[in-house]
Amino acid sequence: MPLVRIDLLEGKTEEYRAQIGEIVHQAMVDCLNVPKDDRFQVITGHSKKGLQFDPGYLGIRRSDDCIFLQITLNSGRTTEMKQRFYRAVAEGLHLQLKLRREDVLISLVEVEKVDWSFGNGEAQYANPAR
Repeated sequence: MPLVRIDLLEGKTEEYRAQIGEIVHQAMVDCLNVPKDDRFQVITGHSKKGLQFDPGYLGIRRSDDCIFLQITLNSGRTTEMKQRFYRAVAEGLHLQLKLRREDVLISLVEVEKVDWSFGNGEAQYANPAR
């Protein structure tokens, strides 16, 4: 169950924001073996002071269209899978929304299955107590 947080400057349309969510989700399905119906996203617009970034970190020139993607997911994906995912997201956003590839920052936060509760105050993926 990936939990996706998408942060961008306020002012983008609901359609634009929804399309970002769809592109990211499809890339997770295609590249990270996430089930199609496993979709949990928070998409938030921020004021310029509320979304700060270095416009030239690591020699990458970022614009005010820069978006942050923070995805918490179960550990176990290979480096190759992650690299394919990063490319798919940046390319999909570029082709469908004309978002510059330089303006896509992605952070994957890996956790163990026991770190999730899907409701009812239970850790559904935890091994039963013995």
